[in-house]
Amino acid sequence: MPADNSEQIAEWNGALGERWVAMRQEIDRLVVPFGNAALEAAAAQPGERAIDIGCGCGDTAIEIARMVGAAGAVLGIDVSQPMLAVARSRGALANCAHLTFRDGDASEAALPSNTDLLFSRFGVMFFSQPTAAFSHLRKSLRAGGRCVFVCWRTPRDNPWAMTPLSAARAAMGITPAPADPDAPGPFAFADEQRLRAILSGAGFGDVDVQRFDAAIALGGTPRSAAESVVQVGPVSRLVREVGAEHLPIILDAVEGALAPLAAPDGRVSLNGSTWIASATNPA
Repeated sequence: MPADNSEQIAEWNGALGERWVAMRQEIDRLVVPFGNAALEAAAAQPGERAIDIGCGCGDTAIEIARMVGAAGAVLGIDVSQPMLAVARSRGALANCAHLTFRDGDASEAALPSNTDLLFSRFGVMFFSQPTAAFSHLRKSLRAGGRCVFVCWRTPRDNPWAMTPLSAARAAMGITPAPADPDAPGPFAFADEQRLRAILSGAGFGDVDVQRFDAAIALGGTPRSAAESVVQVGPVSRLVREVGAEHLPIILDAVEGALAPLAAPDGRVSLNGSTWIASATNPA
């Protein structure tokens, strides 16, 4: 039975997808260091065939297309129509004839066979049945083909997300219920052993998981950093849940939490922590 990712698909085609399009440049700035580290690990070669899973607005797919060159081929696949529209426009401007984008759920969509590389920047943590999804993805790889992706580690290792969220929750008097750490979402692959088990269970070999951390520049001042995080990340979801009328209170609370963490020049940068996972399709 195919995995039911319908709730995630609806979100990415609704307000969430539209928000990411509107905030594209801001989001790209936040995640570029992690995407670049994953691209380096993937080491796409001229002439290779690659699939970018959860390609979003096309950044990494375009970069992989440059790496593989005209002799290669790259497919970017995503469930978000708003983001794919941006990706197609940007791909056309990049003049990459060997790059295509497709609307689809990579966990069950028909994919090109004999692929050399499966890649993803924060696009694989939302599968409702991750082992089945990766098993499906693996079948698109040639023997010896590789899978490389970056995903977030635990919330406590990501103060860029949790420091503002804790302040916003406190301002709203919200005590969060215990969350299911394995539920689809940004931190679904935080546990290294679970991540390894998913890939091994899907039939991958040579599973390797490496930690990669980088500072995330949230803003030039505590206020601008607060204004950024209420638009992107866990705080933005909280704002949607409690209602935009509470935004002024949340902004003030987040600014207050970030101010003591600012550098002498006022800039606010907090740590982001990820796994860069790689695996191969056994011969």
